[in-house]
Amino acid sequence: MAPIRWSFQVACPPDHAFAVWTSDTSRWWPANHTVSGERGLRVVFEPWVGGRVYERTAGGQEFDWGQVTAWDPPRRLGYTWHLRADRGDATDVEITFVEQDDATTRVDIDHRGWERLGAGGPARRDANRAGWSTLLPHFVAACALSPGP
Repeated sequence: MAPIRWSFQVACPPDHAFAVWTSDTSRWWPANHTVSGERGLRVVFEPWVGGRVYERTAGGQEFDWGQVTAWDPPRRLGYTWHLRADRGDATDVEITFVEQDDATTRVDIDHRGWERLGAGGPARRDANRAGWSTLLPHFVAACALSPGP
């Protein structure tokens, strides 16, 4: 089953784009794309291979989303992905941040592993494609802003 692939430009250098994705995620990630749906939650990418990807609510409850499989700032990030799914049904996300001559960054996303999900793969892939399409504009907008506090 073909991976989901996205390629687009953001108006910042790669180090800022990488930080927006991994450190400032809570500033732009919509609450309706989380497990709890709560406002004010924190999205965490632990900055090492084997680190967790998770959300933490204001009340301290944590929900695992995946595990970091590649951490090479500011060029490459990889993680398993099982938001709202069993960890055994995780798919793989790889993101590269490529500097462009005009001080922008090309972001390439490759989301694969759908074939491991068997008969449920096509529906999960379609749902994730729709999720990416609504999520990515928030990331693009956040990249255009100056770094947060």
